Amino acid sequence: MPSGNNYAPALSQPYQRFNRNTASSMNEDLQNELEAINSIYGDGALIASDESGVYILHLPQQTTSLRILFPNDYPAAPPTVLGIQSSGEHSRKGEAAQVVEVIRGVLGKVFQPGEVCLFDVIEEVNTILPSQTSDYPDTGIQDSTESSADTYPASAVAITIEEPPPWALSDVVTELKSVFIARCAAVSSPDQAKQYLHHLLDSDKKVRSATHNITAWRIKGEHGATYQDCDDDGETAAGGRVLHLMQLMDLWDVMVVVTRWYGGHQLGPRRFSIINTVARDAFVKGDFVREDSSAKKTKR
Repeated sequence: MPSGNNYAPALSQPYQRFNRNTASSMNEDLQNELEAINSIYGDGALIASDESGVYILHLPQQTTSLRILFPNDYPAAPPTVLGIQSSGEHSRKGEAAQVVEVIRGVLGKVFQPGEVCLFDVIEEVNTILPSQTSDYPDTGIQDSTESSADTYPASAVAITIEEPPPWALSDVVTELKSVFIARCAAVSSPDQAKQYLHHLLDSDKKVRSATHNITAWRIKGEHGATYQDCDDDGETAAGGRVLHLMQLMDLWDVMVVVTRWYGGHQLGPRRFSIINTVARDAFVKGDFVREDSSAKKTKR
């Protein structure tokens, strides 16, 4: 899970290696989507080919990689699946053609002019096609069982906790098959917040395999020091929105983790409202929200 990035997924290594001409030829939306896809699914998930506008997509959970053409005015116009780049050494006859057929069908259903779509296409394809043994390292978020230990400093990971974090859980919200839940806990230092997050991911396989685990915390330290941080975990700008909610609510010495399992349907801006709703519900259930008695009297 990417860490230390407040408002966007971490910049992937393949994207960093692009030369200036390649980067300048991409529009901003495509550039952001390329960055996000490589952050979520791993370095090299989406890379530029030698042909102008053509990119190679290595599908997580599949042996097949595809050639995709992004028009200059993407996302006003949809990308085109040109065909197979590689079908993998161990794929069975017809499997690669099936992948192309499925992804073209999903693209036609999911694409909406003006909205980037590749993440939603990949997630939908993952729910339709069975997972295969892949030649390409499977870093898919859906089936990830990797420990998050390599995404935080070793000093934070080495700390162990004797008791499970005292999580307060929100109600579960389901919208178009996407499931959201938030949990929050009191914390006194950034190390403790990271430690709680690691414990959650290491001990709960269901949470670890979720599409996104969006985190945010605000902490008052010693000598007047304050710490604020958040992580989108692939849901661009979601961490910053949750942190902003905490700022508006004037919450301190608390962390929150909002977990989302993607249900195969785009929610658009509605997803941010749900993320903030479950986060606030967790804060209320954890007794972190202080009600203003004078405001109560005024209301009466």
